Amino acid sequence: MREPLVIAVAQPLCASHEVAANAKTHAETVRAADARVVVFPELSLTGYELDAEVVPVDDPRLEPLVEACAETGSVALVGAPVPGKHIAMLAVDASGVTVAYKKVNLHGEETRLFVPGEPVVFTVDGWRLGLAICRDTGVPQHASDTAALGIDAYVAGVVEDRPDIIAERAQRTATTHEVYVAVSSFAGPTGGGFSDTAARSGVWAPDGTLIAFAGTDIGAVARAQLS
Repeated sequence: MREPLVIAVAQPLCASHEVAANAKTHAETVRAADARVVVFPELSLTGYELDAEVVPVDDPRLEPLVEACAETGSVALVGAPVPGKHIAMLAVDASGVTVAYKKVNLHGEETRLFVPGEPVVFTVDGWRLGLAICRDTGVPQHASDTAALGIDAYVAGVVEDRPDIIAERAQRTATTHEVYVAVSSFAGPTGGGFSDTAARSGVWAPDGTLIAFAGTDIGAVARAQLS
């Protein structure tokens, strides 16, 4: 039998372009989350700043986050622009940093600056997590293509200023594909014209029930056990 997976969704304070400061905030969040997997919003290390410098996997500014994951046994899924012109989700654990996923559904100015990736599955302790970034969650084909790979949960980091969109999309994906859905959404300002964001990070069960909710506070974390 597979062990349950404790997953947390975080909405940390973000300082635009300040990777070192944000990495330290992420590290503090990981320590407080008490979860095997901790999910952060889109571009969480830089803020939604499309001109931000890329963050390579060997960036020394990420070391505090690696150390926090080593101390807690956590995997942090964090957002950053990476070499190769991708908006990415980085996986951070005790062994270091890897690029886990590259955003598929770019939009607006992103299409000029970045290159799309493809659906992937990221496995933690036997749990198959389909990864998504922001607009991916609003494109049903992305969830379908990802679910076709065989997933237990659909895990996303987003920047959103429309409060109702997050739950609407999460419930649709959960009930359509009968999987857990975890969404980390920014709270407060995050650059790129977002003076405020929706927050409301959460985890939804396969029947669409909300089982963990972070509310609207900056710095809030919600956690749930997937079983």
